[in-house]
Amino acid sequence: MNELDCTVCQTRLHGYLDQELDPATAADVAAHLAACAECARLHDEVKLLKVSVKRQAPYYPAPASLAAGVFATGAPATRAVERWRKWFAPTFSTAALALAAVLYVITPGSEQPLMDEAVSSHVRSLMGEHLNDVVSSDRHTVKPWFTGKLDFSPPVFDYSAQGFPLLGGRLDYLQHQTTAALSYGRAKHIINVFILPVPEADKPRQTQTIRGFNVVSWQTNHMRFVLVSDVEKSELEAFSQLLRDGA
Repeated sequence: MNELDCTVCQTRLHGYLDQELDPATAADVAAHLAACAECARLHDEVKLLKVSVKRQAPYYPAPASLAAGVFATGAPATRAVERWRKWFAPTFSTAALALAAVLYVITPGSEQPLMDEAVSSHVRSLMGEHLNDVVSSDRHTVKPWFTGKLDFSPPVFDYSAQGFPLLGGRLDYLQHQTTAALSYGRAKHIINVFILPVPEADKPRQTQTIRGFNVVSWQTNHMRFVLVSDVEKSELEAFSQLLRDGA
């Protein structure tokens, strides 16, 4: 039985992500994350920060002379290095996460954080009962619902005739701003369509796979569209074309 509460789970997240926990503890954390949406959200955020550090933080290799000097001194130096690592590693870990947070905020040219956020939001929407704030297949019901809740007007269309019925919409939060999220069905699958305003010019469609989900994104008319689903890539791309034509 998993006895972890949220406080204990969150203190072990870093060790879990770094694969430093013993198998039993790691299994307890994994079980808690599967059952707790809030801890799962924190897990995704910390994982995203770690990825941002690896991808964007500058790397400066130690000079060969330094490495040779350290290893040439023998066991006493090795013990000193281990003591140094034990004392200062937590500080460097905190600093690395802080650096990742700064890079995450000040690097608008990188689109990967947005894609990762969208996938995490898609997963969360399927875990509980918050897929939609307004449930309707009528675009004339869904589109007015966003009025006053967003500072832009997202395009809303129903594609039931093409096999992609509109299910509803909700408010989400991506890239530090409130975002429109529309949900569509495809057989037994759910497609989340995230729409947020952007200042940049249009960008062509891109397709990628993140954590087992297909993601299609593009930019047009100062709006960013990100589609996330587990439907086949060709089907998601076909649906994205319908949205592009409609928008």
